[in-house]
Amino acid sequence: MNKKTTTLLIAAIAVLAILYWVFALPSVGNPEIATDAASIERGAYMYQAGGCGACHQDEGAEGPSGGMLLESPFGGTFTVPNITSDVETGIGGWTGRDFMLALKHGRKSNGGFYWPAFPYRTYKDMTDQDALDLAAYVVTIPAISNEVPGHDLPGWQFSWMMAGWSIMADFLEGTPPAVADDPQLQRGAYLARALGHCGECHTPRNVFGIMKRGEEFAGVDMEAPEIDAAGLSSWSEEDFLALLQLGMTPSFDFVGGHMAKVIEHTNQLTEEDQLAYTAFFKRDLGEGATQNSAE
Repeated sequence: MNKKTTTLLIAAIAVLAILYWVFALPSVGNPEIATDAASIERGAYMYQAGGCGACHQDEGAEGPSGGMLLESPFGGTFTVPNITSDVETGIGGWTGRDFMLALKHGRKSNGGFYWPAFPYRTYKDMTDQDALDLAAYVVTIPAISNEVPGHDLPGWQFSWMMAGWSIMADFLEGTPPAVADDPQLQRGAYLARALGHCGECHTPRNVFGIMKRGEEFAGVDMEAPEIDAAGLSSWSEEDFLALLQLGMTPSFDFVGGHMAKVIEHTNQLTEEDQLAYTAFFKRDLGEGATQNSAE
């Protein structure tokens, strides 16, 4: 074998290795989806904590049968899928492996990729147990036949591009501010950062649509208000708790739009978790600002 052939062979092997690294399915095993009442009950709570119905259940629908449209920042719209147990149009028949791949890696069991309109970049921080408990509940949701249309995106956008996007996100997202080693604060951080995925709307993104976690909850112009230290500096803990429970701001207004649907989930959480949320968002805040930026 001459030098040129050897060089080409090495290059080909390197390219194949890179392609495998980029496109190979993560190894998640095939965990069993529990069927006991306790797991399903915990999963129902995860469903509320994750705010799943806020996107998947349209107004007046009997369940999370999808069909709502989400505007893409790069043009076009995403259509929210049906996540009821309908086999033909929903996720009936999904295995534990399917749920783990989707929730924590944004991958389909056939090797395909989900668009990050599905917040897998934050759900990846869920514990495996919480993800499987959520699956235990979701598979019990009564089937609703609703075949939603495909996404309406520009021709240059292909889902396989998300392979590179997700790798870029691993390097470019950065690290959110540290949280003190306090059980309540850690629980609040988990609720806000992983389950509640608050940063998906409230954290700025770079030109590639990747969250800037170093600017966590700093708001997005014309879309979502800042709910970081500056944005909530004039809010008391009671104010924030009232938001989670009632959707009411300190000025006695009520949130509307998508946030109103989010409140339908946060008000179902235990008071302990609502207090953990509050403690996390109100941790070590300054008192300098006087305007309610989160209204």
